[in-house]
Amino acid sequence: MTHSQAADRFTADFDRTTWHDQALWFVRQKRDRMAYSLPEWEELRELASQIKNHALSKLDTYLEEFERNAQANGAHVHWAANAQEHNEIVLSILRKNGSSRLVKSKSMLTEECHLNPYLIKNGVEVVDTDLGERIIQLIDEPPSHIVMPAIHLKKEDVGDIFHKYLDTPAGASDPQFLAETARQHLRKHFVAADAALSGVNFAIAETGGFVVCTNEGNADLGVTLAPVHIASMGIEKIIPKLEHLGVFTRLLTRSATGQLMTAYTSHFHKPRPGQELHIVIVDNGRVEQLGRPDFRASLKCIRCGACMNTCPVYRRSGGHSYDYTVPGPIGSILSPNVDLKKHSTLPFASTLCGSCSDVCPVKIDIHVQLYKWRQIIGEQKAMPTAKRLGMKGLAKVLARPKLYARLGKAARRVLASTPYSLSHNGTLNPWAIARELPEPPKESFREWYAKNAK
Repeated sequence: MTHSQAADRFTADFDRTTWHDQALWFVRQKRDRMAYSLPEWEELRELASQIKNHALSKLDTYLEEFERNAQANGAHVHWAANAQEHNEIVLSILRKNGSSRLVKSKSMLTEECHLNPYLIKNGVEVVDTDLGERIIQLIDEPPSHIVMPAIHLKKEDVGDIFHKYLDTPAGASDPQFLAETARQHLRKHFVAADAALSGVNFAIAETGGFVVCTNEGNADLGVTLAPVHIASMGIEKIIPKLEHLGVFTRLLTRSATGQLMTAYTSHFHKPRPGQELHIVIVDNGRVEQLGRPDFRASLKCIRCGACMNTCPVYRRSGGHSYDYTVPGPIGSILSPNVDLKKHSTLPFASTLCGSCSDVCPVKIDIHVQLYKWRQIIGEQKAMPTAKRLGMKGLAKVLARPKLYARLGKAARRVLASTPYSLSHNGTLNPWAIARELPEPPKESFREWYAKNAK
């Protein structure tokens, strides 16, 4: 199924699509306020970009340094070439320790590797403890956003899910009540677990330690109680020195959710007495992406989700329409590296407006890479036939200014005669409504903020 076909299902519910769009734009505005409050914001972005560029240029050196220091700290370090190896390593650690109950904090890498179904098939109980992840785990859905995995669901939807699976009263949708229900539900799993798995936001080569950033404290509780801590990290998570960490923690949460910092920024260096600490370092196609000069910068991504929050296509098509672990603009340049034919429509799911690149905290040229993937897909004839023929036809029109002008005049005449309100379910109704929106404000957001910040 192409992106546009999957998006049709999401946009069929116009009210939900509009709500989804507005919710994500609200987060984007929070990000802007945080960015404008820091005079050194652009300097931080440039510094972060340079640190990542340097780390990627010496990736093998820093990974080996990290391994040496982590082992010196008492951690066990494992290397996985692909998703299958990662899953087998995790299962072998669990079996060695006789563990059958695993609690997980958020990890997009384990989503990428499809760890949950693999472990469940092999007799391991797996419970996601991030609230959003647990909600979608109950209904067997993948995340629709890398930071807010259940952003496509309203509180009423969550209330219905909890009523079905956690026996809450029908119709209960108060956020505080639902959060408390989840807390009580998860607490017994934390206590009963005999292993915990976390992701890794940043791994520091100099110290052999790593950092996990969360807002709910679930990662800390899980790995503190369990006798076995497994940390799964992609090779791109490495940064050279501890002094570099502050650059990224200042950028990460401001870009992701418009906060100063995550509620918990947890540092792990060695296992506590009586505990085992295992770090699984995963490639799974990253080295191949590193070898592509036009696309290696995508490995600088720190998974903040800012490009999704600003993207007009993502906001109005939903994360599930991308059919890839990481949706949105950044996912659209990562996915073709994994399977070009399967994900050939994703680089076209963009207006190339450049907003994604503008908000990226590590200055990835996302819209440029989207354009370059389009060229590769076109050269390899990997796009659907209808799209390929349509683009050929459009190219002929755009290459003929007089024909373009005539068609443009005809289109304007048709649109000018379109009535304001077709039937509520009419295909042009959302567009007709958009035509009647008020004019944009006279002043820019920066001007408004400068006057009202005090």
